[in-house]
Amino acid sequence: MKTKTLMKTLHNGWRRYLPLLAAILLISGCNDSYRTGDVTSPDAIAAAEKKDLFELTGIGKKRTMTVTASAYNSLRGQTSGNPSIAAWGDKLRPGMKAIAVSRDLQRMGLGHRAEVKIKGLPGTYLVLDRMHSRWTKKIDIYMGTNRPKAMRWGKRKVEITWFEKQNVADNVRHKAPES
Repeated sequence: MKTKTLMKTLHNGWRRYLPLLAAILLISGCNDSYRTGDVTSPDAIAAAEKKDLFELTGIGKKRTMTVTASAYNSLRGQTSGNPSIAAWGDKLRPGMKAIAVSRDLQRMGLGHRAEVKIKGLPGTYLVLDRMHSRWTKKIDIYMGTNRPKAMRWGKRKVEITWFEKQNVADNVRHKAPES
């Protein structure tokens, strides 16, 4: 059978040949699809999991700073307006890993939804709120509605780490290409 005739037959009745084609591809691919050299070792996976989130996904310059950290809750007496709505309109819910930052930290790259690692605390926190302009080098850690937990936290110095987000516009040339 000529190639052209075979292709025409396959084109016209492809639904009939699709399971056969899938079986052929599956069988031929099984011979060498599992190579031990291509498989990530458990040690490599464990090492990757121990890496800091920022080492894996960060873009920009890594920044570390010691700041004063206090805690806050979403309770009626602690805020004006709806206590569950943050400065940028995000809805705060107990259990979230969220922080509020002072305005100077915001200017340093800790803007809305920036990811922050707090030394000594598990996980990564999102900047979802901001503080009054009177505060400097300060963060507030969101502790839901658990006021006793926030009181136990008190006020302490912590080290925070984040990646400065690069402004893509800064990397683009502002003049037209020469022709």
